[in-house]
Amino acid sequence: MEVLIGKVKHFYPHIPAIIVELNQDLKVGDEIVIKKKNGDEKFRQIVQSMEIERKRVEIAKAGQEVSILINGKSKEGDLVYKLN
Repeated sequence: MEVLIGKVKHFYPHIPAIIVELNQDLKVGDEIVIKKKNGDEKFRQIVQSMEIERKRVEIAKAGQEVSILINGKSKEGDLVYKLN
């Protein structure tokens, strides 16, 4: 089952990483799916690295902005889902 956990606020293509404001908790090891606004899937991956204010974290809580290294391309407005 997919649960919407946030929206991409920014994409850094040179890293590549996304900034997501979370509305659900997320931890390293969770599987996420990045989708376009229309619901089409772009890619899915296991979260391997997250940072909050340039410090590595294992868990990010709802309401925090987190940077996530990604294996694909994204853009502002894409939706981030967690697989349960």
